[in-house]
Amino acid sequence: MFDLAMFLQIQPDPAAIRHVMLAFLAILPIIILVALVIVIVPFWFICKKAGFSPWLSFLNVIPFGNLILLYVIAFSDWKVMPVPQAYWPQPPGPPNSAPPPPPTAFQPPPSSPPPER
Repeated sequence: MFDLAMFLQIQPDPAAIRHVMLAFLAILPIIILVALVIVIVPFWFICKKAGFSPWLSFLNVIPFGNLILLYVIAFSDWKVMPVPQAYWPQPPGPPNSAPPPPPTAFQPPPSSPPPER
């Protein structure tokens, strides 16, 4: 913290500023590439699973391309069929068991006699 305070109070050497900027410019492309990979790879798999060309994920590189891609994915018909669910066998029951038949008509419950006083 003391070094930062001293750095802000004195005039830095132009050579030191040049070295800092060169180091920053050397690291910046690596940071940008990592950020692009973090964004593009999930969109690649989403587009592939949705039935679109995975190359659409590169729309994230242009400004507002990610919004365009999100709206395309959200509001279009996906060209894939849903994956069938895993088959779970039914629990064992009595053979040839059928559900009870539905009632034929509504029958009110039997009325009970009025209570005696």
